Amino acid sequence: MLDPGPGEAQDAGYERGLGGRQVQMIAIGGAIGVGLFMGAGANIQKAGPSIVLMYALAGAVVYAIMRAFGELLLYRPVSGSFAEYAREFLGPFFGYATGWTYWLNWVVTGMAELTAAAIYIHYWCPGIPQWCSALGFLLLLFGANLISVKIFGEVEFWFSMVKVTAILGMIVIGLGILTFGFSTVGETASVTHLWEFGGFFPHGIGSSLMTLQGVMFAYLGVELVGVTAGESKDPAKTLPKAIKTLPWRIGIFYVGSLLVVLSLVSWSEFGAGESPFVHAFTRIGLPLAGGIVNLVVLTAALSSCNSGMYSTGRMLRDLAANRQAPRALARLNSRQSPATGIAVSATVMGFGVVLNYLVPQKAFGYVVSVATVAGIWTWSMILLSHIRYRRAVRAGRLPVSSFPAPAGSLFSWVALAFLGFVVVLMSLDQDSRISLGVGAGWLAALTAGWFVLKWRRPEQA
Repeated sequence: MLDPGPGEAQDAGYERGLGGRQVQMIAIGGAIGVGLFMGAGANIQKAGPSIVLMYALAGAVVYAIMRAFGELLLYRPVSGSFAEYAREFLGPFFGYATGWTYWLNWVVTGMAELTAAAIYIHYWCPGIPQWCSALGFLLLLFGANLISVKIFGEVEFWFSMVKVTAILGMIVIGLGILTFGFSTVGETASVTHLWEFGGFFPHGIGSSLMTLQGVMFAYLGVELVGVTAGESKDPAKTLPKAIKTLPWRIGIFYVGSLLVVLSLVSWSEFGAGESPFVHAFTRIGLPLAGGIVNLVVLTAALSSCNSGMYSTGRMLRDLAANRQAPRALARLNSRQSPATGIAVSATVMGFGVVLNYLVPQKAFGYVVSVATVAGIWTWSMILLSHIRYRRAVRAGRLPVSSFPAPAGSLFSWVALAFLGFVVVLMSLDQDSRISLGVGAGWLAALTAGWFVLKWRRPEQA
């Protein structure tokens, strides 16, 4: 039995309504989002077949982050996990900044998911304005999140089940085409597409490395399993199992699916603004294949936005419990859901609807770059907290976690260096450089808010 520690008071009132199957499927679904289904098109255009290597490399780093996170989670599982660990090991300011930045991360990611969902609707209904679809989906998911954590878990379970089943089905169909040659692309489909048409690095290694920022966005959400810690029935059992399965999830759902898609159709046919999966399965000529895949990627976008509303409501409640956000955000409704926090997050996500109205062609790219910056901050805080935790364990000040990361804090240092490298790459890209400016402005605003908080509530600082 895990002993309660500081910071677990904010878990009081939550319903431990997430069972093992739901946590497992949330973990699987967290690794399959719009970054794969939508963002992969632009990344393929820039990197060609080498995008598979970029996803594998980034996936290895994400696994190192999650093992570090897993060690912290089994040391002390709490709902506001990222902010709580940063608060404990790095200081109150970092807990405050991490909580608000993770909230920004998912709010902005939610905007990206709403944008992608609205784009997918164009496949069937090109006449519907993009902003109308985005607004409709926002209201639908907002309503679902207000009911209870059991409803959230069940909705997310089936959303993830659709994604997992569809990707496995696409891989099986793709391998069948490559083996037996049926469909309209059967005669041309070949694994040689991975090195023909300009080679494995058609635009050079530098161009491939520049896609890492977009690739990292694709993995945002894998850490969501940690947010469920305060509402899981048996976190000591379900969380390690969910994290241990991450490598095969990345291997199958990212590397495996992209290898199949790039073997079916030449990489030169893919581009930004369209799902490579929809394009490839429309080209194979199977009845309704394109429409079915489009339905799946729509489900993936809605699933991720659903998770975003869930996590932002919990993070705002954690901040409010530590008096680093308005107290009203700590309230639970009669169904034990942080309704006020969810409502605030959904309202801010509504800005994504405005972006879809003003700049529908650029909305997705804008929000992806900002979300990546916020995600890198969150992951960095996890890694730094883990490094400080391991130092405290070696000094005998804290107990050993039941789920230690391999090689201690070594891979945390390696992952931290990789994230720094991605930030450097972002500074070299004209479009992504804007997001770094937004990130700097956000940090300046948080710092100003911190000084106001210190003045009004010195005990919290």
